[in-house]
Amino acid sequence: MSASTSTVSRRPWLLGSYAALVFAFIYLPIIVLVAYSFNRDGVGGFPPRHFTFAWYRQLFADSAIWDSVVNSLIVAAGAVVLSLTLGLLAALALDRADFPCKSLFRRLVLLPLILPGIITGLSMLMFAVIAGFQRSLILVFFGHGTALISVATTELFAGLQKMDRRQEEASLDLGATPWRTFWLVTLPNLKLSLIAAGLLIFTLSMDEIAVTFFLIGSESTLPLEIWGRLRRGITPEINAISTLILVVSIILIAIWYHLRTRNEHD
Repeated sequence: MSASTSTVSRRPWLLGSYAALVFAFIYLPIIVLVAYSFNRDGVGGFPPRHFTFAWYRQLFADSAIWDSVVNSLIVAAGAVVLSLTLGLLAALALDRADFPCKSLFRRLVLLPLILPGIITGLSMLMFAVIAGFQRSLILVFFGHGTALISVATTELFAGLQKMDRRQEEASLDLGATPWRTFWLVTLPNLKLSLIAAGLLIFTLSMDEIAVTFFLIGSESTLPLEIWGRLRRGITPEINAISTLILVVSIILIAIWYHLRTRNEHD
C-alpha cells in the first residue's frame, strides 16, 4: 500500500471534506440562483428574504422570453432529428462498412467536438454567405444539426460496438430482409443510445450561443435573450427562467434514469 493510500485510509475525513467542497462549489451557486428567484427584493441583499412568486408571474407575462423559448425548442427538436439521422448513418458506416480513408472519415466526424464554437459558427456563416442563404432560424437549425452530428455519431457508434450481432444474424438467417432486420432488431437495441444522444443534443442545442450568434436573423433564442438582458444587469426574471430550466433538466434526467434501470431489469 502506497503512502498516499495509507494516509487517505487513516484520514477519511480529508476525502469527505474535499468532496464536500467540490459539491459546494458546483451546486451552491445553483441553490443561490433558485433562492433568489423567490426573493421579493430581487438579487440584492443576503440572505434572501420575503418569499414571493411575483417574478414568476412577471416571467409568464414576458412574451419576448417565451418567444425565444419556442424558437429554442423548435431549433433543438429539429437538431435532434437531423443529428440523429445523419449520426446514425455515419455510425453504421464506421461500424459495418469498409471503405477507403475510413480512419480519416472517423477523425473528421469527431472534429466539431474539438473546434471552438466561434470557429464553427464563423465558418458556417461564411458558407451561408457564399451560398446566398439569409441569416434566419432555419439556418440556425441546420447549423446546430450539422455541428452536433459528431455527438450522435460518438454515442451511436459506442452503442453499436456493444450490441450483440448474433440477433441480427439470426434475423437474417430466418429470412428477414436487411431493412426489416434494421427496423425490428438494430434500432430497438440502440434505444438507450438514441435516447442518450437525443437528450445530449437537445441540451447542447438549447445552450448553444456561439453558432447561434453568427447564424441568427431577427429572431432570438433563449440563450441569446438571456445574454442580451444580462448586459443590462441581472434581473429576477432570469433567475426564474433559469430555475424552470433546472426543473426541466431534472425531469429529463429522471426519465432517462427510469428508462435505463427498466432496460437493465428486463
